[in-house]
Amino acid sequence: QVQLKESGGGLVQAGGSLRLSCVVSGRIADIYALDWFRQVPGKERESVARITWIGGSTGYGDSVKGRFTISRDYEKNTAFLQMNNLKPEDTGVYYCVAGRSSYDYWGQGTQVTVSS
Repeated sequence: QVQLKESGGGLVQAGGSLRLSCVVSGRIADIYALDWFRQVPGKERESVARITWIGGSTGYGDSVKGRFTISRDYEKNTAFLQMNNLKPEDTGVYYCVAGRSSYDYWGQGTQVTVSS
């Protein structure tokens, strides 16, 4: 089992920044990649950023490219999502998700609210 614990959400004005953290514990050897998903009201959950746990390769959804940066501290078993130039449409619950071949493990989520 892998446990994921997010933090760092909150209320921010449009144009502002937030940094989300995800502490990973348990069977970390089970992880190939870690994603940040978000759940926007009325829409399906979507992956906005991904990082491979060992190699550190990254990928981003089109809606956040150039604004969000995913990273991880391999020694501290922590992943981050730096979110800059936030927009009201970024409002939602952000989840840290990890697994080997699928999205096996989910955190409880952290709320991000961007006011206009």
